[in-house]
Amino acid sequence: MISEKEFLARLPRSISHWLGYRETAPKPPSKYLVHFWSFIAAFCGLCVGASAVLVYGAIEAPLAQPRALIGGHFLSALVGICITKLFSLMPDEERFNSLRWLAASLSSAVAIVVMQITETTHPPAGATALLPAVDEAVWELSWYYLPVVLLSSAMLLAVALIVYNIQRRYPVFWISPPAAKPVLPQVSNSK
Repeated sequence: MISEKEFLARLPRSISHWLGYRETAPKPPSKYLVHFWSFIAAFCGLCVGASAVLVYGAIEAPLAQPRALIGGHFLSALVGICITKLFSLMPDEERFNSLRWLAASLSSAVAIVVMQITETTHPPAGATALLPAVDEAVWELSWYYLPVVLLSSAMLLAVALIVYNIQRRYPVFWISPPAAKPVLPQVSNSK
């Protein structure tokens, strides 16, 4: 099976560059340049989503990579909808409304575990899970909440890909982090 790096290396440079691929690691920019691009990306991204602090302020963090961004939000939205729909099966709407707080708490807790199991942990996605239970507009979207979450996550990702690949590199990885090189113990020859 072809690795992620090999796949990206085979793409034309004009495409692979904007997907975060570099043959060699880029030289780290000055901290002022980092601050400038963080501001630009966050400003653009806040127009489309709430994961901006991670995706635009900590671009090297595993929690900010595409797998966590897209997977975390989508799985959390799915958990939130499913659990809230189960609670909506209460005998009457008054009973359902009185237990929405429990559906919200349970949704976020289960979503955290699902993200941990699938290695898609993205902290803002905890709120994505509880929204169907606490926000009437989201609840009314029902299953349409899932494509809305996917679209907004994809928009966040698109902004990051465009802005951060001008002078920096994003993502660090798409699916899984690069394997760490083993550190061999130093052998001393002193006698």
